[in-house]
Amino acid sequence: MARKDALLKLRTTLVTRRDALRQALAGDLSMLKSLRDQFGSDLVDAALDSAQDEISSKLAEVESRELGSIETALERMRAGNYGLCEVCDAKIPMARLTALPYATYCIDCQRASEEGGPEWRQSVESGLPNLDVSYSDLETS
Repeated sequence: MARKDALLKLRTTLVTRRDALRQALAGDLSMLKSLRDQFGSDLVDAALDSAQDEISSKLAEVESRELGSIETALERMRAGNYGLCEVCDAKIPMARLTALPYATYCIDCQRASEEGGPEWRQSVESGLPNLDVSYSDLETS
């Protein structure tokens, strides 16, 4: 029962973070629009505005990716498969979910994906036909 209670707390955390990111992204996008509408006569001001625009854009990109991950985690909760590794179906340890509530891989599968080992590629591509194609196969006569 302790895991179920912890998962319910994680759901609350995910919903809170999702709502905060939605608000932040709405603010970031409106700020970007207002910066684009402004034309400064000073070259330095224009450079600063451009730098700020770039930083805001990158932050919005990171926040948007996190929001997508949170939405996926909440959908997995609704479907009943939250907390299970997408690759091996093992339970993801609560310590990992507490640190990263939208984790979709257990530690071993995450490590394998980062290392890109053959067993990872095989598990991801299982059921797919062998698509090894060489450059000469693509050349037309």
